[in-house]
Amino acid sequence: MSQLDPDKARTAVTYSAAADHFDDPPLAFWARIGERTVERAGLEPGHRVLDVCSGTGSSAIPAARAVGPTGWVLGVDLADALLDRGREKACALGLSNLDFRCADVEALDLTPGSFDAVVCVFGIFFMPDMPAAVRRLWRWLKPGGTLAITTWGERVLEPGNTAFWDAIRAHRLDVYKTFRPWERIDTPDALRSMLAGAGATPCAVDAEHSSQPLTLPDDWWVIALGSGYRGTIERLDPGTQELVKRDTLARLRAQSALTAETNALYAIARKHPGRDAER
Repeated sequence: MSQLDPDKARTAVTYSAAADHFDDPPLAFWARIGERTVERAGLEPGHRVLDVCSGTGSSAIPAARAVGPTGWVLGVDLADALLDRGREKACALGLSNLDFRCADVEALDLTPGSFDAVVCVFGIFFMPDMPAAVRRLWRWLKPGGTLAITTWGERVLEPGNTAFWDAIRAHRLDVYKTFRPWERIDTPDALRSMLAGAGATPCAVDAEHSSQPLTLPDDWWVIALGSGYRGTIERLDPGTQELVKRDTLARLRAQSALTAETNALYAIARKHPGRDAER
């Protein structure tokens, strides 16, 4: 893989570290939202699908099931540790029509118009220039193909999110909210505007309000270890990690918090067979 810019390198390190908890039960929302994205994409048997920012296969695996043995799915991610878990799951399910590749999607050399669908769940916001990245994905679609992009909505993973960042601010102000790129497109209008600026129109954006049940308030820390919060946690020395964990969970226990908000935005754009064929 070619040299990554600093933000992408940080993302790769963060999610490689998070791989050890990525598929734990408190993070079941990855699979749930990935499945719902694939349902909205309307995949059919025989389709060729590009799944960008695949993680452990939360959308790539249901996509491979949907397109069947006559179809094919290519899953791409920066974090090979996540892809290794995806490969294991695909193998256990007997999905021979799913390939995972560790690569920077912005450096991929793929034939324009070669996919019936391009799917990106919780990943487009990691691209420094999101409209440019969407235009690249759009070019890889066949005329009549579908682009499905899912991102976080507002109040992501609350109430734990606020408890965590308040604890970080108290103990390590220098790393407080230094990398939260999903906030650039966490409303329907912001997401729709970004996609329109990239030429991915017409585009329908649906907002879903949902939550992840937790057995105990302490389960929220498992979410932190298996998600983007891991990058901030890894920047703390062991003593500070314990202080942040203590303060975060004390607040959630006091609130008897047994859910984490998993509000998501689902965007679907279809490439017009005539007008968009050369774009």
